[in-house]
Amino acid sequence: MLIGLNNVTFEFGARVIVADATWHIHPGERIGLIGYNGTGKSTLLKVLTGEYQPSAGTVEKSRDTTIGYLHQDLLGFDTNDSILEVAMGAFEKVKQLEKEIEEIGKELEATSDEKLLIKYTDKLHELEVLGGYNIHHKTEEVLQGLGFANADLQRPYKQFSGGWRMRVLLAKMILQQPDVLLLDEPTNHLDLPSIEWLEKYLQHYQGSVVIVSHDKYFLDRMVTKIVELYQQQLHIYSGNYSYYETEKQLRIEMQQRAYENQQDYIRQQERFIERFKAKATKATQAQSAMKRLDKLERVENVELERPNLRINFQVDKQPGKVLVTLKNASKKFGNLTIMENSNAEINRGDKIALIGANGKGKSTMLRMVAGTEPFEGERVWGHNVDESFYAQHQLEALDLNNTILDEMKSCGSGKTELELRSLLGCFLFGGDEVEKKIKVLSGGEKARVALAKVIVSKANFLLLDEPTNHLDIHSVELLIEALKKYEGTIILVSHDRYFISKTANTIWEIVDHELKEFKGDYQEYTEWKERMAANRKQQLAQEKKAAQEVKAEEPVKTTAAPAQVAKPAINNAVLNEQKKELQRLQKQFSKLESQLTSLNQEKANLEADLGNPESYSDKTKFTQLESNYSAVKQKITAANNEYEKMFEKIMELEAIVG
Repeated sequence: MLIGLNNVTFEFGARVIVADATWHIHPGERIGLIGYNGTGKSTLLKVLTGEYQPSAGTVEKSRDTTIGYLHQDLLGFDTNDSILEVAMGAFEKVKQLEKEIEEIGKELEATSDEKLLIKYTDKLHELEVLGGYNIHHKTEEVLQGLGFANADLQRPYKQFSGGWRMRVLLAKMILQQPDVLLLDEPTNHLDLPSIEWLEKYLQHYQGSVVIVSHDKYFLDRMVTKIVELYQQQLHIYSGNYSYYETEKQLRIEMQQRAYENQQDYIRQQERFIERFKAKATKATQAQSAMKRLDKLERVENVELERPNLRINFQVDKQPGKVLVTLKNASKKFGNLTIMENSNAEINRGDKIALIGANGKGKSTMLRMVAGTEPFEGERVWGHNVDESFYAQHQLEALDLNNTILDEMKSCGSGKTELELRSLLGCFLFGGDEVEKKIKVLSGGEKARVALAKVIVSKANFLLLDEPTNHLDIHSVELLIEALKKYEGTIILVSHDRYFISKTANTIWEIVDHELKEFKGDYQEYTEWKERMAANRKQQLAQEKKAAQEVKAEEPVKTTAAPAQVAKPAINNAVLNEQKKELQRLQKQFSKLESQLTSLNQEKANLEADLGNPESYSDKTKFTQLESNYSAVKQKITAANNEYEKMFEKIMELEAIVG
């Protein structure tokens, strides 16, 4: 055991966080610590580190166990040192050793003392054992994995925003390689490529890892044990998050059955007692039955206590077919180009996820669509479009000096104070809590206020920038369900792959300063990307082989300009034929895209009909709906297969004729 809780009770004021809890962390474990917002997950991590002392019980830690703890409070740290220097702070022992070697080296220049020479050699050996010659490379590798460009490494730490600073501190922590790594919401500060890199890194990490996260994909790939903080108790499950979901449901069902069986038994015994307690011949048996009931260890009824956000998006008016069009859009920040001459169109019913690495301009693109970010080009707003923008940085969206109620009143929704109080109750702000100032709210509470503002707007077009940050897993699920039912149009930025996979039917990505669109969900998109990467790899291998063959056949080498591998010679007649074929395929491809859009819309309409309870009252109608739904899914699968084949063929022809 590296660290553990033994019969620990911890109280925060009058509130009990955990009671009589026992939990041991062993070497090499990958643990997900989960629980609803406000249950005290972060507090429990502070009890483990010794920052908080338990009211009862003990926290046990091996003398040599080292702990790394990544949390929000670390952002108070500031320095003029470069981010490379800050991250290399992980190697304090190595840096101290380097300093000693330098000092001994200077002494050796002035004297030829043999003992000093032996000491110098020993220190060099110690440096080698500690991997000291390698620390620059290791640090650069980790920082680059977490999304920093080479040019950033010498920039001062204080020039970076909070999210990027947290990445530097995460880099430092994993380079320290503590025995136990405690990570509190690490993915909140990372983009998709960095999350994927962190997953791979931590999978080979030698120490134990405890992760608090709302990202189900991340937990599923990272952990082999779940510890749930629920009703002041720790419940342990041996498996990943998906296993936990299934196993918890089984435990609930078993407890419910046990409760119901026990209630049946109690009722039978009570009837027996009531019937025979007055009869002299049965009085002794009745008294025995009463004693059995008194001694009975009661099974609790299953009552799930969870903070249920009641999210129900409403749409006030129907917009036109096209909500927003961007034409020849270009955006630069100084020398940094975000986008060049890009075109985009958002249609009614689109649910778009804008993905990619940080710094590629996702949030900027969202503001361009919203009309709050100036750019070169044209933005055409559609008919009857009523938008609502959920901002990633809540400070941009909320007035810190307002109370929660005043902030809701400022939306101009026309709702009475009573109606607004009722809505805020759905977002877990009851009674006098609505009079709290925005500036005293936690990150999760601000996120709930901003979501409430989006809902009260009755908008038909939602722009959501990282809406799942600060929400627990259950609240994310509720938001997903609400967005699935939402009849309007959505464009969202998120790093939560589970959230994207459940909400988006179209993927946008900014690649080489150009907006690329993929009609399909996130899983289809990742599968397509993998196939494209594999095809590209195969194509490069073929080109390399062809180049080697051409080089081998060259009779004479010239000393002029470096030779370039020429494309295989193609006569004009063949080239013209291939150009015609390319044009024909491009027309077909355009038609196929339109066909896929229509089929996806038809599928969405059928899903809406199937979700209507009235459909189930007419058996013939329901059977027909099911048949139509099955047929349209088959058509979509066939069209997607054709789409991919045609895309690959177009890429091949463009490479030849281009």
